[in-house]
Amino acid sequence: MTNSTDFRIERDSMGDRQIASNVYYGIQTLRAIENFPISGIKPLPTYVDACLWIKKATAIVNGELGCIPQDIGQAIVQAADEILAGKLRDQFVVDVYQAGAGTSHHMNVNEVLANRALEILGEEKGNYKRVSPNDHVNYGQSTNDVIPTAIRIGGLLALTNTLQPALEKAIAALENKAVEFQDIVKSGRTHLQDAVPVRLGDNFAAWAQILSEHQNRIYTASSDLMVLGLGGSAAGTGLNTHPQYRARVVEVLGELLNFPLQPAPHLMAAMQSMSPFVNVSGALRNLAQDLAKISHDLRLMDSGPKTGFKEIQLPPVQPGSSIMPGKYNPVMAEMTSMVCFQVMGYDQAIAFAAQAGQLELNVMMPLIAYDLIHSIEILGLTIAALTERCIQGITANEQRCLAYAEGSLALVTALNTHIGYLNAADVAKESLKTGKSLRQIVLEKGLMTEAELATVLNLEQMSSIVPLHQGSGE
Repeated sequence: MTNSTDFRIERDSMGDRQIASNVYYGIQTLRAIENFPISGIKPLPTYVDACLWIKKATAIVNGELGCIPQDIGQAIVQAADEILAGKLRDQFVVDVYQAGAGTSHHMNVNEVLANRALEILGEEKGNYKRVSPNDHVNYGQSTNDVIPTAIRIGGLLALTNTLQPALEKAIAALENKAVEFQDIVKSGRTHLQDAVPVRLGDNFAAWAQILSEHQNRIYTASSDLMVLGLGGSAAGTGLNTHPQYRARVVEVLGELLNFPLQPAPHLMAAMQSMSPFVNVSGALRNLAQDLAKISHDLRLMDSGPKTGFKEIQLPPVQPGSSIMPGKYNPVMAEMTSMVCFQVMGYDQAIAFAAQAGQLELNVMMPLIAYDLIHSIEILGLTIAALTERCIQGITANEQRCLAYAEGSLALVTALNTHIGYLNAADVAKESLKTGKSLRQIVLEKGLMTEAELATVLNLEQMSSIVPLHQGSGE
């Protein structure tokens, strides 16, 4: 039998329930645990952090404005600080797939903060007459304005702490490789067929530029996350909030996080529309598509070692086969592609969820919260791992690159302006058929002189990017 000291009794509008005495969540969280045994996936730590920062800011402001007693507000703030520092993290237990809008997770946060605040004040957990999850921790708030705010704050935290630093390092690593490999000439390829020669360094410089442009797109999209509908309470009208609360809570939250946050010009609009999340997710999907392409290119260029391109060597980080000895696979690039595909899938789910709102609320926010923040974080962690364990250690097979460049029939392209496209095509076909070099066939046909060919078929010159001239004087 269970000893009476092993549990406490809590009551909500549906009745009484026994709650294990050692847990900090309460009756509404317990009901959610029972209702939603779906995935086993718990809320992301960054999402929990976002909720805690909001609750800290609201407790400060509601205490300042006299909406809740100062000592209770201070206890809630202390509880939030303790959890942000790492305590009680195992108490956030509601499945990602849960009640619409995120009420279950929201009450999980409110209950944990209330019960820890009770302990700080010398009270027993569950004594909600002293500190209530609803009347104190949640004063002037609703799931309907807290959760969209938490998605915004969680997204900003993930971008700032994970994705943006990873992109910075990846861009720098690619730029370093661009300099290191700038003098290496290789065959270009279009349609997976031979193309005109390029510089290996320019491949890496192009990738750095692509990531830099995505970084700018994501930064621009993230500005939407700075505009908060906090203070709208249940339906965007601000019911049950102090007149000064709306502006002050956004100000305090911005100060706590060092983000330039601002109140939404229309609280109903901020509550109803998920467009900021769709916008950021779209920018992430765009990055994922190009990042997947780069990872595929790395795998192709490293393919072999005997029967593939093998123009570059990716760092071997683990054995590649359970049966073939000595085999090493491009596992970091493979992992990168998988993560990119997941992000693309999350973007589609976010789009479906964003259009599924009705009237004053979008009830699909728990899905959006998880998919958006998870997308940001797994992309950031992936890029960081790819940079550290792959890009920084790439070496070039200079002789293989040069051999492909010299043997490419696409070199005939440089002859177009000298012998014409059709003559050049005939030379290429004859070279492929007979095995003779382009140079030999052109000389045999008397189409150009040896000196002219030496100038035109100069690999160094052919592979140099034509500079962009600016101004009419050049």
